[in-house]
Amino acid sequence: MVDASQFEKLTTVAKADGVQQLVVGAVVQHEGKVLLLQRPDDDFMGGIFELPSGKVDPGESLDDALRREVKEESFLDISAIREYIGSFDYESGSGKKSRQFNFSVDVRAAEPIELTEHDAYLWAPLHDDLPVTDAVKDVLQKYRELRAVRRD
Repeated sequence: MVDASQFEKLTTVAKADGVQQLVVGAVVQHEGKVLLLQRPDDDFMGGIFELPSGKVDPGESLDDALRREVKEESFLDISAIREYIGSFDYESGSGKKSRQFNFSVDVRAAEPIELTEHDAYLWAPLHDDLPVTDAVKDVLQKYRELRAVRRD
């Protein structure tokens, strides 16, 4: 499980690196598949599939933002934040240097999913070549590696 000190350290390092916008992403896994959400066509990076993710509000902790964003985007409730998987940096649609922190999470129930900000969702097998950006592919590869280590 991820503890509060790790969330604080990630935030501190990002600010020292000049990151202007913090973002959280969740790897929600159920029965060997991962939840992906499709961005609306008219949105920044429209049409791509992504992890449930979103901006951290001012004064909000990473864990609170993660719970809120997963709830807002899928209507699923996080029951546990398992581990930190890694981050990637990118320039947001508004030109801000952004860092997305990614965590594996457990949810209370995998259904029903209600979309409020996305056009579609899919439960994609982890072993497939997934329709996501290279940065998300890297996150999911690291997640697969962490799962393999835990099984050993």
